[in-house]
Amino acid sequence: MELTPGQVLFYGKYDKNTFALLIQFLDKFFIKPIDLVLTPSCIFKYRNQLNVERGLRMKKKSVITRSLQMFTAMTLGLVLSTTGVASAANTLVWDKTFPPSDKVTVEKISYKNRFGITIAADLYLPKDIDKSKKYAAIVVGTPYGGVKEQGAGLYAQTMAERGFVAIAFDESYNGESSGEPRHISSPDIFTEDFSAGVDYLGTRPYVDRNKIGAIGICGSGGFALTAAQVDHRIKAVATVSMYDMSRVKRNGWKDSMTDEQRNQYLDQLGEQRWKDFENGFPQLTPPFPAEIPAEGLDPITSEFFEYYVAPRGHHPNSIGAFTITSDMSWMNFSLLDHIKSISPRPILFIMGENAHSRYFTEDAYNMAAEPKELYVVKGARHIDLYDRKDLIPFDKLESFFRANLK
Repeated sequence: MELTPGQVLFYGKYDKNTFALLIQFLDKFFIKPIDLVLTPSCIFKYRNQLNVERGLRMKKKSVITRSLQMFTAMTLGLVLSTTGVASAANTLVWDKTFPPSDKVTVEKISYKNRFGITIAADLYLPKDIDKSKKYAAIVVGTPYGGVKEQGAGLYAQTMAERGFVAIAFDESYNGESSGEPRHISSPDIFTEDFSAGVDYLGTRPYVDRNKIGAIGICGSGGFALTAAQVDHRIKAVATVSMYDMSRVKRNGWKDSMTDEQRNQYLDQLGEQRWKDFENGFPQLTPPFPAEIPAEGLDPITSEFFEYYVAPRGHHPNSIGAFTITSDMSWMNFSLLDHIKSISPRPILFIMGENAHSRYFTEDAYNMAAEPKELYVVKGARHIDLYDRKDLIPFDKLESFFRANLK
């Protein structure tokens, strides 16, 4: 996509209220008329309008909150008003939830997975990289419902500071990646997205394709392991605060779902498919709220909102909603059935001492074959390993990959 002088390019997804505020801001402060060039993830389609209104509706906000929301949108936008022509592909505005590193360069990239979906990713390179040499590389996946501008990007940037080539990517149908309908959640495709990252990295002239590893955070920990079960190009895997999404979807929290409850839910999903077909678009699960409710939250939801809704980790591309009927796939697809087949390639399991999710990691560790290691971070909760650099064991991750990507 090429931009002409005076055009404005916006990356990412914005709800209708934010978009309206943004247009008002531009109309007020730009002297001459502007053209808006929208990336595919910005375009609201009329056939999805009802779904957008349900899934992305924002609560009424104060003037200050709305101003901050508008500023976020402006930060994510790239204004090109100088003479000449610029290409969107090689321009980057810092749109992350963590500060940039002066030891790393970042580039927005895209590539297709084997389903033909275009994956949007950020490529992190050591600033002093010598592209005539070959480097070890790491694919980093996001927490379930997260985007590459959050914790995954922090991991990729930090590993690049330590000499690795790294990418953080948005899963298919989500974030800035393509795929319609939006916000589908798929165990097969989310797993494929890791292999697509290996495709990209292994074809870079400065990457040693025999030295590619994967880091999966939260839900993507399960996807990284599942990819490694069949993709022998992934030479080492680390999971952090892992969730087994197929297990929790089919069996409920701590395997508490009864057969009767499961069958009732599957009946509901079947009915939802008819509704989606008649409406012409899939219904979404409830998105993250605009603000953290003052009461009524269970401890796990409260912890997630502390990251995704509060300024700590909030990003407008991470809405926390998926199509309801996506759960059918999760309930019919077991991620870790062949985890033993990853051996003799090594697995590092990292979890917080106080993580509500630690049973996923402990059980996966017990299922896996050697070589494997379980590393417990003292005092850490589940979300603390998303972004707390004082708790994330980056020294351990570095030593693990240096020892096993050789």
